[in-house]
Amino acid sequence: MPWKKLAAALLLTILTLSPANAVEPDEVLEDPVLEQRARDLSLNLRCMVCQNQSIDDSNADLARDLRVLVRERLVAGDTDEEVIDYIVDRYGEFVLLKPRFSWGNALLWGAPAILLLIGLLLAFTTVGSHRRRKAASLSEEEEQRLERILAERRDS
Repeated sequence: MPWKKLAAALLLTILTLSPANAVEPDEVLEDPVLEQRARDLSLNLRCMVCQNQSIDDSNADLARDLRVLVRERLVAGDTDEEVIDYIVDRYGEFVLLKPRFSWGNALLWGAPAILLLIGLLLAFTTVGSHRRRKAASLSEEEEQRLERILAERRDS
């Protein structure tokens, strides 16, 4: 029977760990379709105060203002894309939890790999040219000595 208590405690813990939505009752729209659209949009917008939470999960005043703004835009008849564009225009692309693809973002994410490849290429060419330069820079006396050593090894 102790496993039943353990299972109940585990279930209670899991239920209390789920994120609570910070949406206040006075923010909820009467139209359930618009409200669901607002929730879907809010889950993809970053709280600029908390930075790792969506505005739907944050209790910050700015997150509340953004939730209200999203709902106002939806009630005004904006499409989801127009709402997102409006908020991005006001707050910048950082407000998006999932940034849009752009060449600037691709360069930002790809720069470390590109720089690593350039560094490796530079290292290999530098080492290779250094080895060739070192091997080609034997004096005439060193070359004769090397030939004698190699000849002795072949003979033995």
